[in-house]
Amino acid sequence: MQAAVSARDGSGDGHPAPTTIGGRSFRWGERTFVMGVLNVTPDSFSQDGLLATDPADPMVRAVSLAKAMVEDGADLLDIGGESTRPGHTTLDAAAERARVVPVVAAVRAALPTIPISIDTTKPDVAEAALAAGADLLNDVWATAPDGDLARVAAAHGVPLVLMHNRLEPRYTTLMPEILADLQAAIQRALGAGVHEDDLIVDPGFGFGKTPAQNVELLRNLAALRLLGRPILLGTSRKSTLGRILDLPVGERLEATLATTALSIASGVDLVRVHDVRANVRVARVSDAIIRGTWSPGGAASGGQP
Repeated sequence: MQAAVSARDGSGDGHPAPTTIGGRSFRWGERTFVMGVLNVTPDSFSQDGLLATDPADPMVRAVSLAKAMVEDGADLLDIGGESTRPGHTTLDAAAERARVVPVVAAVRAALPTIPISIDTTKPDVAEAALAAGADLLNDVWATAPDGDLARVAAAHGVPLVLMHNRLEPRYTTLMPEILADLQAAIQRALGAGVHEDDLIVDPGFGFGKTPAQNVELLRNLAALRLLGRPILLGTSRKSTLGRILDLPVGERLEATLATTALSIASGVDLVRVHDVRANVRVARVSDAIIRGTWSPGGAASGGQP
């Protein structure tokens, strides 16, 4: 694939070139980066939606949680205002803007250097969030044919997460089809003017896939490296993990940590999680083993920013 060749940084290490997000350079392959999740929703599947836990003043809670995540080692934060769980309440752009833009602005004011991602599918929301201080667009429908968020990313010169998704979990060959869909999304984004170094791929664990297909995806994560782009994975607290262990959402931390460690062994570059501290610790140990970031008597390379 052309993207897999041209995206290399020329160092011979096989990793994509660095991506700048909010003024911070993310050097892929040196260590695993951790994205903390801030859900400004009343109906998040993970039971952490800020409108459910603190409906009176979600901004205060959001800033407090954002600060705690950064103290726990989060490298960037992902803010979303519309739940993506099955049966979620669909929002129009105005309602979603009203939820997320004040939170983006408040978090940006409180944490001026932390990169912020906006999790949305709506160009109007993306534009407003970028104006409020967001640095990265996270598109859960990047494999849809319209490519609206890619045009926004190109116009503002910001990175874009291209996540795989389908309306129905129907596949003849799962991984080849995921790769083909993501490659098509990469080409659409490039055609819209997004720089190749600004593209990150996400295989969409839990989106448009059955539990069995989600497990198959995890088993074959290394295939995503064929795309030549950094890989983001979001398994945190998701229902497939609950199905494996027959546990509710509040008891899926260990399952999440297992996927974090195994995904790092497969070459994943970023993990999107709710429980930052525990996942940072697992990532650091996994990096020490897989990436060789630690030696006895010395500090880990590529440590906390």
